[in-house]
Amino acid sequence: MPRGASPKREREYNELKEKFHEEGRYEGREEEVAARIVNKQRAQKGETKQPSSDKKKSTGTKKEKGSSDAAGKGGSGAAKKAGTRKKSA
Repeated sequence: MPRGASPKREREYNELKEKFHEEGRYEGREEEVAARIVNKQRAQKGETKQPSSDKKKSTGTKKEKGSSDAAGKGGSGAAKKAGTRKKSA
């Protein structure tokens, strides 16, 4: 645990580490995962100098995040129409 962590966070870290060890989760990485969890909680609660990335606002638009109108509607209309036309004899 980093210096400056409260006794509550120290206790929480040790409990998580032991729980992971007993359950056989994160073999060999119990300390790392427990520390990451506790550090994330500390950041979210404002107990660190730097706030967690979860509190930062996203500035991206829908387009920048990969969402597009055409993809949500099944592609372009021209391609749909071309595949459903009947052939005239």
